[in-house]
Amino acid sequence: MPSFDIVSKINMQEIDNAMNSVMREIGNRYDFKGAVFTLELKEKDNLILITADSEYRLESIRDSMKVFATKRGVDARAFDFQKEEKAGGNMMRQEVKLRNGIEQEIAKKIVKHVKDTKMKVQASIKADEVRVDGKKRDDLQEAMTLLRAANFDIPLQFINFRE
Repeated sequence: MPSFDIVSKINMQEIDNAMNSVMREIGNRYDFKGAVFTLELKEKDNLILITADSEYRLESIRDSMKVFATKRGVDARAFDFQKEEKAGGNMMRQEVKLRNGIEQEIAKKIVKHVKDTKMKVQASIKADEVRVDGKKRDDLQEAMTLLRAANFDIPLQFINFRE
């Protein structure tokens, strides 16, 4: 019985490369001369910590992160920007959670979406991924197309396509 898995995984090495590119670009920009800022990747926590001395600079760093991550093949929807907060003095801090894996709530939405379409496929949740089974390869490809068109606010990849 043909099947495939839906996952949401990010390549941490590409994230690290993108963050290094952001630091290099921001360090060379004229409007950041003399500015105090940091960009720290915490791989174990799936977290990026941004600090800057103004809201404008914080926003510029966020925009650069999205651009460089996209250039490196990482979907910008993998970034979950948290609320900005004061960090002492005139510093601003923002945490960016990295969405790695499909959360249970989103997995349930994906399964419900597949079932609502009345297609001849079955979707089931397996830990942090969703498996889709069907009798025909064409049905599975149609399900992939349907899921690509839907917006679940996370990047989806389709792996382990088996006949």
